[in-house]
Amino acid sequence: MKLKVQDKGSVDVLDSTFGAAYNEALVHQVVTAHLSGARAGTKAQKNRSAVRGGGAKPWRQKGTGRARAGTIRSPIFVGGGRAFAAKPRSYEQKVNKKMYRAALRSMLSELVRQDRLVIVKELSIEAPKTRQLATKLKELGLDSVLILNEAFDEKLFLAARNLPNVGICDVAAIDPVVLIRFDKVLVTLPALKLIEERLS
Repeated sequence: MKLKVQDKGSVDVLDSTFGAAYNEALVHQVVTAHLSGARAGTKAQKNRSAVRGGGAKPWRQKGTGRARAGTIRSPIFVGGGRAFAAKPRSYEQKVNKKMYRAALRSMLSELVRQDRLVIVKELSIEAPKTRQLATKLKELGLDSVLILNEAFDEKLFLAARNLPNVGICDVAAIDPVVLIRFDKVLVTLPALKLIEERLS
């Protein structure tokens, strides 16, 4: 299939990468797994054995009319431990590489169908100035956009970090969440070919 390139006609790409059917269930699973993997999972609470004190029996077993109690660090007492206390854990969900690549193909194909993928021959600026990058994006009619480059570009990174609705990412760091975060995705031709190679 052919995709339009700004100011350069068109480029041939593989149907399997940029013309795949949209699998909503798979995309949802991969996005959820990615977000879950970013959770810290460091929450920790103390159970009755971890709370300091409570070594003595608060009152005798029988004869007081009160319910029997062995320690004031029981979860029913103020200052006691927590029942079913949370402990550090991992929220990571396993996603196979085949599923992950299929989800990315599905998302990229949907971006093409929705006319949200903008392809340019190259994107470079003379100096790491936010104004220069903002001018270029304005010429292309882009507001909320993710810039995909074939490799890390320090000038583009420094120029984009002060623009609230602009993200920048190299091909090696693409993930499902960053692809759905912005209205449009701006990709250079070398980056497009690299994506095609990695997902074919």
